[in-house]
Amino acid sequence: MFLEGKNSIVFKKGNETLLIQGWGENSLRVRSTVEPALLDRDWALTEKVKGDKAKITVTNEYASIVNGQIEARVSNNGILTFLKNGNVILHEFFRAYDPNSTKHSCCTKVVARQYEGIIGGDYKLTVRFEPNNGEKIFGMGQYQAPYLDLKGCSLELAQRNSQISIPFYLSSLGYGFLWNNPAVGHVNFAKNITEWVAESTKEMDYWITAGDTPAKIVENYTAAVGRAPVLPKDYMGFWQCKLRYRTQEEVLTVARKYKEMGIHLDVIVIDFFHWPRQGDWCFDKEYWPDPKAMCDELHAMGTKVMVSVWPSVDKKCSHYYEMLDKGYLVRTERGTNQTYDFMGDCLTFDATNPEAREYLWQICKKNYGDYGIDMFWLDNAEPDYNIYDYGNYRYYMGTALSCSNIYPLLYSKAFYDGMKADGRKNFVNLERCAWVGSQKYSQVLWNGDVQSTFECLEDSVVEGINIGIAGIPWWTTDAGGFMYGNPKDPAFVELLERWFEFAVFTPILRLHGDRDPHDIPPLDKDPQRGYGGGYLYTGHDNEIWSYGPEAQKIMEAQIKLRESLIPYISKVMKEASSNGSPAMRAMFYEFPEDEKCWNLQDQYMFGPEYLVAPILHAGERKRNVYLPAGKWENINTKEVVEGGRTIEVEAPIECIPVFHKK
Repeated sequence: MFLEGKNSIVFKKGNETLLIQGWGENSLRVRSTVEPALLDRDWALTEKVKGDKAKITVTNEYASIVNGQIEARVSNNGILTFLKNGNVILHEFFRAYDPNSTKHSCCTKVVARQYEGIIGGDYKLTVRFEPNNGEKIFGMGQYQAPYLDLKGCSLELAQRNSQISIPFYLSSLGYGFLWNNPAVGHVNFAKNITEWVAESTKEMDYWITAGDTPAKIVENYTAAVGRAPVLPKDYMGFWQCKLRYRTQEEVLTVARKYKEMGIHLDVIVIDFFHWPRQGDWCFDKEYWPDPKAMCDELHAMGTKVMVSVWPSVDKKCSHYYEMLDKGYLVRTERGTNQTYDFMGDCLTFDATNPEAREYLWQICKKNYGDYGIDMFWLDNAEPDYNIYDYGNYRYYMGTALSCSNIYPLLYSKAFYDGMKADGRKNFVNLERCAWVGSQKYSQVLWNGDVQSTFECLEDSVVEGINIGIAGIPWWTTDAGGFMYGNPKDPAFVELLERWFEFAVFTPILRLHGDRDPHDIPPLDKDPQRGYGGGYLYTGHDNEIWSYGPEAQKIMEAQIKLRESLIPYISKVMKEASSNGSPAMRAMFYEFPEDEKCWNLQDQYMFGPEYLVAPILHAGERKRNVYLPAGKWENINTKEVVEGGRTIEVEAPIECIPVFHKK
């Protein structure tokens, strides 16, 4: 049965209700349930959008809703087909009785929208679409795989350290698709089927948009889910970080040396275990006796101070029992009452509880913000668990299976709301994970604790591009990788130099890592205590002078190059805020008419003007670069060359190939 509503059509059959609405320019929202009514939850679709003038047609055979370039048709058997300007772009996969189709067998009895009841209430939902031969798929957040085009990939819809699930993809067929559901699940972009699965949910909810260019598709998408504010210039230079500065004197010593060298630090970072115990959210006074004086001195240098905050709450910390009594902690469904065990027996702060978010912010404001701390590094934000057994955790919002993917967004929101209420402006925080729309909470995302290898550097290029397509323009990476790099190893120094040169042409230039070997004894004045700011190990030095004079010279020059780009980066960030365009852009984003650009994943555009071709292999001193049509200036040699071809470019150790579009 078809029903026509305001800017919508409804299809009812059996227990299912299917609702299709105009939702933004050239866009539709599609929801379905077998419950008595749809939920009143917009999830990621938080922004007010235009698109309330859809054209609706209802006949005995089908119903149609047209919103600009996109159309959805529902057959009288309930099968959905989406068209862009009259051409099919997506069609549901259906292998049961369909009187309108003789193409496929009905005997396999596979339906497009399958609800499997779970004992206790929710459903496992599977939604199936026909695959499109030749289609390319981009976005979806970040996965540890060397593929920019995700066609053929199977992706877990779940958050893990260095895996970031943002379920929006951009298709080479000229549409974008958002799976508007924070449930744990998976998606298969297989050759024979596209299949979305939510392990526990009450309804189907997705959004689809059409556009003539990738930029227009991303513009429609970010208009619906939110955009980043304009990144202030104060954060566009060099960020210094390591695992880990153990005392305020170590931080000040490093900052003073950079000042003596004439290198400006935009940000210096105080990493984890500066606290007595996880969940205390304060400095250990033995090693950080006067945080305000430290912040005052750093501010006088023009340097902002960031401090690490973890969501883990040790059962021996000062806030555990109060948080337990008030219901501010993630619960386990069975077994031991524990979610995390790194350096303590911990539960996890429940970011889905608005009272818990306010509670955490007030503690961090008192113990950090009031001393002058400018920024918060929201680490372990997936959240990290002992075991990613999502069926064993329950939040204020529901089971982890039903909503876990939204956790990092709400964790970020806790600090965004608190800092806004505190009267702060133009602030930026750093987080290890995200979900759809996280960008609107002034969040820089980084790609997690990746290893110090050229393979991970190569993956990072792909990750930065796909993250941008998924709506996150503020992205960074640990220059040099996080794990296992040894400053005395020439092979690692080469990797660091190449990674640093790449990082100059990313949204945030940040040097971070846990440097080997772990042979530095703990800085503990009371070894019997067994916890606190001096208890945990630290990595070796990770400043630009830590890798020898040649590497230092290269990084100094690269920092100066970065500083020269700040006026340009500022323009790029204003564009990101106005229309959602990423800073790191796939080649096809700027050159959609050039077929070769749709197949390139080892080079990218940094904004609209700079083509960047990182060096991704050890010992490589030249590489091939594809230049689209037009004139391009090699910024290293100043040579101007004609595009529309692939050229071989020299890449001495001190620089990577970068071309400026003339």
